[in-house]
Amino acid sequence: MNSINATQLLDQLEKMRSLAQQESALRPPATQPESADFSALIKNQIEQVNHAQKTGSEMAKAFELGEPGVDLAQVMISMQKASIQFQALTEVRNKLLGAYQEVMSMQV
Repeated sequence: MNSINATQLLDQLEKMRSLAQQESALRPPATQPESADFSALIKNQIEQVNHAQKTGSEMAKAFELGEPGVDLAQVMISMQKASIQFQALTEVRNKLLGAYQEVMSMQV
């Protein structure tokens, strides 16, 4: 079983960050408020997590039914990817909720 290599994970995150910066540089200035972009980003991430979980479940079901071409390693990797994506999304939600609560508790 392969373990997650921290260096590879950090490299992949750095690549994703640079791609996001390139895309934002090419995009024309937004006429809508930033909150619309943020809500679209969150919605997109939720959809990706949902898709990963569905894929993992479908692969597990296919493996259980003995369909050809479905390997146990692929099923386990798919399930772990979905789990990690869900955990990351949960952590982002927790951080956002904590920041919101902190702002709301500030005295004006």
